[in-house]
Formats: sequence, structure tokens, C-alpha cells
Amino acid sequence: QVQLVESGGGSVQAGGSLRLSCAASGYTYSSACMGWFRQGPGKEREGVAAMYTTGGSTYYADSVKGRFTISQDNAKNTVYLQMNSLKPEDTAMYYCAARRLTSRCWAPFSVPWYTGWGQGTQVTVSS
Repeated sequence: QVQLVESGGGSVQAGGSLRLSCAASGYTYSSACMGWFRQGPGKEREGVAAMYTTGGSTYYADSVKGRFTISQDNAKNTVYLQMNSLKPEDTAMYYCAARRLTSRCWAPFSVPWYTGWGQGTQVTVSS
């Protein structure tokens, strides 16, 4: 059973940084696409970053390019999202998602394409 556990959320002021972690278990970590999504109040869930675990190809939404960095520690089956220069509009619940046994991130920002989700971690950015 796929289990994804996020951590690292919190409250920061605009311009600050946070690093989110997503620990994956219950499946073969390699050959998977790992995504970070967020959902703000009254908004739809949107993808912000994704990574293919074999080879490390990365994908970013335009809204976070240059500010967020997705990375992984294969030994720990963990994906990270380093968030710098945070803005109030980054305030949201952040979710980790996984799609196993895929040859690449075919739809890195498609919510229905992913088959496993974490419970989310809240990020609040104040102005």
C-alpha cells in the first residue's frame, strides 16, 4: 500500500523559506513520478513541481519557477520541496503525490494521473 507522509509546513513571513518533505513507503520508489500539489482556500488543487525518480527530470509550474526546487534522497525514499522567496499567494495546503511504475512523468500536473496522495501539510505566508 502506497503511503506518503508530508512534513515541514508552517507559518512564515513573505520572503521566507520552508522545506517540505515527503516520505514514501509501500512501493518501489524507483520508476515513479513524484509530484507536489497545493490547494488554497476556495481554489482547485494545482501542481507546482514534479520529479521522475529515475534520472531526476524535474517539472515546475510557471508560478514557482526560480523560487521552488524539488529534489530527492533515494536512500530515504524521500522527496523534498525547497520553497524560497515565499509570497502570500503561496499559502495553501501542500500535498505530495505519486504515480508508480511509469517510464516518465507523462502528466506531472494532472491530479487524476496520480494514484497515491499524502494527507497534506499547511503552508501559511503572511505579508
